[in-house]
Amino acid sequence: MKRLIPFGIFIVLVIFFAIGLKLNPREVPSPLIGKPAPDFHLALLQKPTQQIGPADLRGKVWLLNVWASWCASCRQEHEVLLDLAKRNIVPVYGMDYKDQDAPALTWLQRLGNPYAAVMVDPDGRTGIDYGVYGVPETYLIDKGGVIRHKHTGPVTEETLETTLLPMIKELQK
Repeated sequence: MKRLIPFGIFIVLVIFFAIGLKLNPREVPSPLIGKPAPDFHLALLQKPTQQIGPADLRGKVWLLNVWASWCASCRQEHEVLLDLAKRNIVPVYGMDYKDQDAPALTWLQRLGNPYAAVMVDPDGRTGIDYGVYGVPETYLIDKGGVIRHKHTGPVTEETLETTLLPMIKELQK
């Protein structure tokens, strides 16, 4: 009987690992969905003497895109964000996460700037408040300042068209 206990534990662990392997690591649930966006006041990248926060954006649906100039995946989604900005459907605000100003400014000048404004989070404290696991991450925030969706990883054209835009259109009503 004592020999069956380690075997039983082994079987339970195998089952847990098998279930874990079937999960999508990009689908990290956020405890903030349905709750007010954490408040912050961050300096703007292009105008360091000015600050912005969620309270300034109340009354409109907006996206918060957390990115950094050192992030390879951020480059993958950049064209999608530029296209979204040209379509003028929803304002996208950037949060430059754990980055330095000079490389971030160069990155935007070279690749284009899809953001209505870029906030600077040099130490990552605001990112921690939002539960940022890594960049890029994108949050959809409604007119009342409530987080309605979190997308982990680069925003793709498919994600934009099938998930984000339908939610944005519904929230803008």
